[in-house]
Amino acid sequence: MKVTSLICTGQNEASYFFIVTKCYYRLKNMKIGDRVRFLSDVGGGIIKGFQGKNIVLVEDEDGFQMPVLATDVVVVTTDDYNIAKVDTMGRNQKPQAVAAPPSAKATDNNYEADEEDIDPADRPITYKPKPEERADGDKLSVFLSFVPVDPKEFSKTTFECYLVNDCNYFIHYIYLSKENNTYQLRAQGVVEPNTKVFVEELDHSMLNAIERVGIQFVAYKEDKPFLLKQPVSVDLRIDTTKFFKFHTFRESLFFDEPALEFTIVKDDVLPRSFSVNPQELQKAMIEKNDNTRVERQQARVSKKSNVHEVIEVDLHAHELLETTSGMSAADIKEYQLGVFRKTLDAHIKHKGQRIVFIHGKGEGVLRNAMIQELKHKYKNCSFQDASFQQYGFGATMVIVH
Repeated sequence: MKVTSLICTGQNEASYFFIVTKCYYRLKNMKIGDRVRFLSDVGGGIIKGFQGKNIVLVEDEDGFQMPVLATDVVVVTTDDYNIAKVDTMGRNQKPQAVAAPPSAKATDNNYEADEEDIDPADRPITYKPKPEERADGDKLSVFLSFVPVDPKEFSKTTFECYLVNDCNYFIHYIYLSKENNTYQLRAQGVVEPNTKVFVEELDHSMLNAIERVGIQFVAYKEDKPFLLKQPVSVDLRIDTTKFFKFHTFRESLFFDEPALEFTIVKDDVLPRSFSVNPQELQKAMIEKNDNTRVERQQARVSKKSNVHEVIEVDLHAHELLETTSGMSAADIKEYQLGVFRKTLDAHIKHKGQRIVFIHGKGEGVLRNAMIQELKHKYKNCSFQDASFQQYGFGATMVIVH
């Protein structure tokens, strides 16, 4: 390609001025080393120099340099001169900005690496060890524990509440306090396998708020297959009087200090609900009393039996209830008194009927409550200690008159 062939005679002065001006602006945006593509021919090359105000020296792939008008070339950013993309003004494309690496810092608007300037102790810890698993830890075992902060000043100390995860599963939990039939969120989070997390700190004035609490959680494992566990939802009734008695805090596997622990789930087994609804309790007492009376009457008294035959009713809690889990001493005593009343009401018209109530020796709480009932409600009945030889000290005989 010849320059003289491009600037031919016959062009008027205006056209020549236009071409020179265009070349000037093209040259202004070019520099040695730029890759260019020919606009009027196939191919291109690398700029090796300039001649005058409008000539570019382009070196092709064979190493041959040729002079070309600046208006006949355009700067490209690829080796494929036939399909290169250029902007509409023919100016060279600017490379997109690349974000500086995290180890670089800005100095006079330039990024300089400072890997060697950072103290290793100041670097953030990104490594996270995988949770350790136990060979026998694939059964859910979760506990709610309370630990005194200062056991030596037990009457003044505060208590730290922890959720203990004694299994190989992650536990995503919510911790609630319950009042009437409504709940309030107290804490939530995730407990890693075989670890415990701090939940809250309580003083004595805050204990009333946790008399009834709820724990709900789901269990899972990360980055590995696992057996699906059912979601857990448990209501706990917490006897807050235990926070005033140091002996109720026992030695624990999970703490160096004595702790008061409540079981949420142990070895995949959920305890019975610790929350006792008064209406449900009354209904259960009636049903249990009916069943207990019928079973005992069938075993000991037939319809043709003598009305004066002695009836025995064992009031021990383990005889009346399948489990006392979650029931306070007051709940159990009320249940026993319910059986006592039902039995007397069923035989109150049978004059001469003798009924022996086996209540055990204990501290005499149940016996005293029975005597109060007899004195005020069952005035047509007399009572005395049952045969010591047959029942020991723990039985009272009631005679219907």
